[in-house]
Order: sequence, then C-alpha cells, then structure tokens
Amino acid sequence: MSKKKEKKKLNFPHTYVIIFLLIILATLLTWIIPAGHFPRVKDAVTHKDIIVADQFSFIPNTPVNPIYIPLKIVYGLIKSSDIIFLVLIVGGAFNVIIKTGMFQALAGKVTSFFASKEELLIPAFTTIFALACMSMGVNTFIGFAPVAVILARSMGYDAIVGVSMVALGGAIGFSTGAFNPFTTGVAQALAGLPMFSGAGYRFFCLVVFLIVTNIYIISYAKKIKKNPELSIVRDLEKQENNIEAGEASPELNFKHYVVFIVVLAFFALLVYGGANWGWNLKHSAALFIWMAIVGGLAYGFGPSAIAKEFVDGAKKLVFGALIIGIARAISIILDDGKILDTAVFYLGHMLASMPHVLQGAGMFLMQLIINGLITSGSGQAAVTMPVMLPVADIIHMTRQTSVLAFNFGDGLSNYVLPTSSALMGFLAITNISYEQWMRYMGKLFLIWIVVGCGLVMLANTIGYGPF
Repeated sequence: MSKKKEKKKLNFPHTYVIIFLLIILATLLTWIIPAGHFPRVKDAVTHKDIIVADQFSFIPNTPVNPIYIPLKIVYGLIKSSDIIFLVLIVGGAFNVIIKTGMFQALAGKVTSFFASKEELLIPAFTTIFALACMSMGVNTFIGFAPVAVILARSMGYDAIVGVSMVALGGAIGFSTGAFNPFTTGVAQALAGLPMFSGAGYRFFCLVVFLIVTNIYIISYAKKIKKNPELSIVRDLEKQENNIEAGEASPELNFKHYVVFIVVLAFFALLVYGGANWGWNLKHSAALFIWMAIVGGLAYGFGPSAIAKEFVDGAKKLVFGALIIGIARAISIILDDGKILDTAVFYLGHMLASMPHVLQGAGMFLMQLIINGLITSGSGQAAVTMPVMLPVADIIHMTRQTSVLAFNFGDGLSNYVLPTSSALMGFLAITNISYEQWMRYMGKLFLIWIVVGCGLVMLANTIGYGPF
C-alpha cells in the first residue's frame, strides 16, 4: 500500500512542470482566441486608463511564437524582481534571527500560555491579519509567515496551518475590501459611488468568511495534531523535526528579549511605512536587510556569522522565488497575444444573458476568471468595471453589488493562482510546494466560491446600494 502511494507521489509533475504547462496553454490560447481591443481613456477621478465599453473591436491576431516562451519567462523574472528579491532577502534575514534562538524560545512561552487552548491562536491570528489587510495588500505581511509557522509547530501543527493564519486571514480582509483604496476605492470611483460606501455589508461578509475559514483551518489543525502523518507537508515537517531534535530548546534570556524588541520595531516600521509613507516591496526588502544586521549584532553575532546565516537562509528559498517569476510569464503571454479585452467582452455578454437570480453570482464567477488573466487589483478594476457597470445597469443590478462581485473575484482567487505573487511569496518563504498547497486549499476555495456566490446573490436581492 505504501509503495503504491510512493509511486503515485513520484509520478506527480514537478511544480515547475505544472507552471510550464500553464504557460504552454496560455500560448496556445493566443492562437485560438481572436485578438480584441477596447479604446482607453484617462479617468478624471482615478487617473487610470479605463476602457470605453461600447467601442470593442477585433484586431489582427498577434499570437505568441512558442520559440519565445523561454524569453517570456526571463521577462517574467525581470518584472517580478521586486517580490523575488523580497523573498530571498526575507529568507536570509529570518535565518539570522532564527539562529539566535529567539523565536524558538518565545514559541515555547506562547505554547505554555495557550496550553489546552491552542485553537484560540488560529482565529486570533486570522482576525488580526484580516483587519490589517482591509486597507493594504497582503504582500506586506509575507515576512510574518515564518513567525506564524514557528508558533504553529510549537502548538503541534504544521507549516500549512502557520501560513494559513497569516495568508488566509489577510486574504479575507483584502477580498472583502471594507476600506481597500486599491480595489474598492478604485472600483467605486469608476462606478460613481461614494468612497467606501456600503462598508457595513462588506464587513458582514468579512465576518462570514472569517468564520468559515477558521472552521476549515481549525478542523485541519486538529486532524494533523492528532495524527501528524496526515499532514499534507509531512515530509517537510519530518525534516524540520529532525533538525530541531538535534538542538536543545533554548531558554528565553536577556539577549532574546533584545532581539525580540528589534524584530518588533522593524515589523512596526514595516506596517507603518506601508500604510503612511507609500513603501513598496523594495523598501520592505531593504528593511529586512537592516533587521538581519541589527538583530544579529544585538545577539552578539559577528559580521561574518551574519553574512553566512543570511546566505544560507536565502539559498533555501531559491526554488520558490524562481516560481514567482516563471508564473508571471503567463500574464505576459496573454497580454502580448491581445486576448484579454476579448475575454472581458465575451464574459460581459454572457452575464447579460443569465437569469436575474443568478446574475450576481455570475458576475462574481466572471471576475474570478478575469483575475486569472489580470492579477493587479486596480488594473482589473480599470479594465472590467467599465464593461460590468453598463451590464449591471441594463440588468438592474446595483453598482454597489457589482463592486462587491469585483472585490470577491479579484481577491479570493489569488490564493489558488500560480500567477499570484502574494501566494507564491508565502509558499516560497515557507518551503511549501504549490501542489501541496492546492491539496489543502482546493476544498476551501470551493467553499469560498459557494459562500461568495451566496453573499453576492443576497446583495443583489436586497438592492445593496446606495445605487
């Protein structure tokens, strides 16, 4: 029996192979789907290029030559350099901090505090990150994942539970978009709605999604705590347990407290800078370099020791970091083939032909599909809302409902798409493969779709507004 399982596992394609097959599929679509174009105009409110919904036209096809696929991959790596370098630098920085023993010692204290009530840790983390991501991107919190993984393991869980506490909590906050200027703000401006109007219903959606998601995470956490062999990442956990078994669990000392204060200060600066100073991924990466240096020196490491541990940590994440750039080639190919506007055009017409009771769910599902092509939230709003808003007016759907459908479609699929820099960043930094993540996330994503359809249909039924 075990041999059959082993054989099946060995036959599963490598993660790079899966993504390469998706790249080939995208290339084939540029030969099959007709190229199309919507004229763009500059929106006076959002200052973004938006499409003129009633002026779609077919244009000469520009199919991508398969010979250029490797070149598109290189372009993907270049365009994803910000997130790739962030992952490598965060990996190096955290390896320095982890080698001080601070996280391990602190995890022991947290474990003692949550003894017999470990499950409270999961909703506490998901709620914190959901609230934080109501107004900022989840990318900002990739660096928190290693901390959550250490805490999860100290509670008897695995790396997937740790990543879920940060990534899925953030996903709920971002996707429901109560006060998100990048998605809700842009979409509402294009719809002529008051900024952040309808926040009460979106916050209700956040609570619903949080409850459903926490039930799912806790259910998995209980199962693998009772039987660690059921962990989807059991090989990774065995490897980590073997490493930890050879090391004595450190006692929390004065130098650990100093390192903890350093790390806490840098994370506070990271969040504040992102929210108030417009910091991007480059600034975040630079901050983690400083965290490695200051944290290492605070513990007593010399420059050479810091450099060695930094390089060791970065090397562990090369596999995952490269995936981010390779997957980016998919969106580059679709864009070069000029088939994105065609997809939007046909999806808009399909929605108008659906029964009224299903149109809210239909718009949500169509936005899910479009997000597979256009992963930028504000970019997707600029492309799809000028098409979806006239359709919403025709079918008597409130514009607020169409914004909600856009929010769900743009945000939720980011946690199953290999083209999502946020997802690939979280997986890369915790050494979880995309295949392992999908074995865990696939069922939850289907649950999200059902819940999302229900919430958008309810919004459509109650005339979610003001208009």
